[in-house]
Amino acid sequence: MNDFWIACGHHLLDRDESGGLCVTDEFLKAYFARPELMPPRDACPVERRLHRDMLADPRRAVGADDVTAIADEDARENWRFVLGFRDLMLRHSTLEAAYLSALRSRSNDLPPLFINQLVHVILRNALDGDDDPFVLRAAELFFRPQRILPHEQALLLGDDEVVGGRSPTPILSLISMLGTKTDAQLDVLSAENAESYWKRSDRFDMALDLSAGGRGSRALAKAMTRWVCHLLGIDVAIEPLTEPREVSLTWYIGLDAEATKIGDRLWQGDEPDEHSAGQVLSLFRLTFADPGLAMETLRGEPVYLILATTADQKLRMKPQNLLTGLPIRRLEAIS
Repeated sequence: MNDFWIACGHHLLDRDESGGLCVTDEFLKAYFARPELMPPRDACPVERRLHRDMLADPRRAVGADDVTAIADEDARENWRFVLGFRDLMLRHSTLEAAYLSALRSRSNDLPPLFINQLVHVILRNALDGDDDPFVLRAAELFFRPQRILPHEQALLLGDDEVVGGRSPTPILSLISMLGTKTDAQLDVLSAENAESYWKRSDRFDMALDLSAGGRGSRALAKAMTRWVCHLLGIDVAIEPLTEPREVSLTWYIGLDAEATKIGDRLWQGDEPDEHSAGQVLSLFRLTFADPGLAMETLRGEPVYLILATTADQKLRMKPQNLLTGLPIRRLEAIS
């Protein structure tokens, strides 16, 4: 079986009987060993002692005074965040439960970085055993911001951090698509090079073609299906739409902040202007395997999922919207 996303640390975790991820000392120690928490040479004795103690016993209770006593302000902030993240994980039996708790908590002040890391490892668990690199690459949208890469009529997405670190307009490798040779910096995932995904999955250096009717859209639909099933325990069917005309938005979910704004305007009866229409990247239709799970207001209609880009051609998907926005009767699943 091929492994992927090794850097998320899934191999350091245990699983309970239901398949949820259970935190281990090894997983916690990996966080305390991160470069951001390694005391520099001029670190105060309090910070050095705290770091040493946490590596020895990552579940050790730490009081607020222990952090306040650290001399460096940035170090104090880093420790508050990582300890808050640790405490969230320790309060719950699984990482899945911790994530759902963070979604419903009004007092959650964890930086998005930590939430994205939870999504990363939970999604790794949900997709365990999946042998389709297209699904795995599409799932990267859940926790890695993307950038639109203009190329003729194709809708190509590249990892924003990878693309931004190289060139605002990177050269795309279309070897697998067109059979040409270039000095490319970014490969477009295709049937011909899909097997290379396994050895480079932690590099996030393969672009995804999300053009309507293509394999990328179907792969994203499958990843979203697995996400909902894994975290909410309900079966849904999600399919990409190639012709968004005559769609009745009885219920819609914006998969990102921009899509939510667009959906709100459509809901209010506003006609989409050319700019808003151009921002919509994909539209999906979601139906319940058991219609009885849906709230009565849905009246048998499907749920529509909207994916859109920002004005600066970036995509920041919010996978939590898929969980909190579904019109399901079993609200206790996420509240």
